[in-house]
Amino acid sequence: MRALHTAATGMMAQELNVQVISNNIANLRTTGYKRQQTHFLDLLYQHLRRAGSATSDQGTQLPSGISIGSGVKAASTIRAMAQGNLTSTERDYDVAIRGEGFFRIRMPDGRTAYTRDGSFDLDSQGQLVTRDGYLVEPGITVPQTAKSVTLTAAGQVQAMIPGQTTPQDLGQIQLARFVNKTGLESMGDNLFLETAASGPAIDGNPGAEGFGNLQQSYLEEANVNAVTELSSLIAAQRAYEMNAKVVTAADQMLSSSTQMMRG
Repeated sequence: MRALHTAATGMMAQELNVQVISNNIANLRTTGYKRQQTHFLDLLYQHLRRAGSATSDQGTQLPSGISIGSGVKAASTIRAMAQGNLTSTERDYDVAIRGEGFFRIRMPDGRTAYTRDGSFDLDSQGQLVTRDGYLVEPGITVPQTAKSVTLTAAGQVQAMIPGQTTPQDLGQIQLARFVNKTGLESMGDNLFLETAASGPAIDGNPGAEGFGNLQQSYLEEANVNAVTELSSLIAAQRAYEMNAKVVTAADQMLSSSTQMMRG
């Protein structure tokens, strides 16, 4: 019976939906995390009677036809790239982006990754790195004698050095943005990779046209709303249960038909 297959596609779709929602809830406290949304498409239709087909030799046409769908499929899991709330950390090397843009991170294999997670620190050589030790591009080195480090909203990194009356410039943090940032590939560790769908990275300084500003000693929280996710989880669970009911009903109908044939 066609209903069994159709309901099965609905159950599989909602199972995927629950997996996506559970991942959002699991990353509720992940810095810079962007929630995912599942989008669905209906499957192919069998047209038993097509709308507009002729019903007589006099040119009369069907105003509507008969089409039977074959279920649903997951089309994509799109990331909602909306800004998350900023929270104070009181750490000099924590940086949040207020607006558009991603930090550029140099991976050990030479590739450039991108992140909204600005929880940076210094390595043994004084270089600005991520929590996993990946270099923040372009490379910025803080002298060991530096008393304090200041990061301006425009991305300029400065440090007070003993014996100097003015701050010393250490470098300029750059940001990258994309024509289609939802097309970035997630690679874990709060990092994204450029893809053909995202388009090439457009580099620029914070505060320039199209780029956000930086805020020192702040981090961007995940843009996950717990109430919204729980509501979506309940809706997905109910949709799964209704599809399961369809499977049960179709099975009972087949069982009744079988018994009638035996009788």
